Amino acid sequence: MRSFIYLGLAIAFEAFGSTMLKISAGFTILWPSIGVAVGFLASFAFLSLSLKTIPLSTAYATWAGVGTALTALIGVVVFQESLGFLKAVALVLIIAGIVILNKAKGKAAAAVS
Repeated sequence: MRSFIYLGLAIAFEAFGSTMLKISAGFTILWPSIGVAVGFLASFAFLSLSLKTIPLSTAYATWAGVGTALTALIGVVVFQESLGFLKAVALVLIIAGIVILNKAKGKAAAAVS
């Protein structure tokens, strides 16, 4: 259970770091630039802790996929980026892929037993 909390924190810090990357304006603004470094360092630290018990394929795909979807949603909400039909479908497909990956992991473990 703790590993999933670490994974959630890794995703949150990754989204934070990506958001700060946008705000940093190409690393020309100091505090958001520091936020990028802190966000990504914390994200990788928590991801590494989650990998103690979560398989790499599951943890990394979940981290990357949910982080991407969350960052896209932050772009829409905070930066008023457009959310067209195709972008919405793509985000749903990312989440669906993560769900399928996690379900497949459970079935593979059951088949081995």
